[in-house]
Amino acid sequence: MPRLLTALALAVLAPAVAHARATGFLDRSVTVDGQAHRYQVYVPRGAPRHLPVILFLHGSGERGEDGLAQTDVGLGHAIRLHPQRFPAVVVFPQAPANGNWREGRPRALAARARTERECATDRDRVYLAGISMGGNGAWQLAYQDPRRFAAIVAVCEFVAPLHDYPGVVPGAADPAGEVARQVAGVPAWIVHGGADPVVPVEASRRMAAALTAAGSPVHYVELPGVGHDAWDVAFGDAAMVEWLFAQRRGG
Repeated sequence: MPRLLTALALAVLAPAVAHARATGFLDRSVTVDGQAHRYQVYVPRGAPRHLPVILFLHGSGERGEDGLAQTDVGLGHAIRLHPQRFPAVVVFPQAPANGNWREGRPRALAARARTERECATDRDRVYLAGISMGGNGAWQLAYQDPRRFAAIVAVCEFVAPLHDYPGVVPGAADPAGEVARQVAGVPAWIVHGGADPVVPVEASRRMAAALTAAGSPVHYVELPGVGHDAWDVAFGDAAMVEWLFAQRRGG
């Protein structure tokens, strides 16, 4: 009888134990149009229910299908260094190889939606963060659904066409102004390296000015002498992280 009770107890406790261990960077997959796409979700230890969500969009160097590279730079790197600063569920989708976030948008939104269902998150504290190509992608998602997000963090970002990447508003004469008017009211924190050789710093200057003109709350940080990898400073900034988690949709 004791052995039977022990077996029954283990059977009952096993799901709870498995759930308790499901923290850290977790491998996930979502199917879009019949094709599976790998992504990662970060769940902090001891996480209560209804945590905020950060949807992080990586840059061009992390594209592919391995479902891993996108956690190595930017926000993923900052979480590994300072996990105590990030009491949030973080979704790391991956854009297709040789693609951009216009093509990767369906898989990003599907990964976010699945995560919100699985983790019972705070629907009023869903944040967008992106670096370089992912900054462009963050503005795309915010432009298409501005009421969904409580705040945006965009690092070395751009909204006009650049190199082989599309603009957020195709054909717009004033893309920064168009985006700013659409997302007005959504708080934004923009960071750009003053010596960026890849995405001109003027792109962020124009976006910050456009948001200010639209009456939208924006915090613009320009880093003198810093190149394209401004994301290490941006996500390593405890003040930015504290600001982000203080934002609430409709607040």
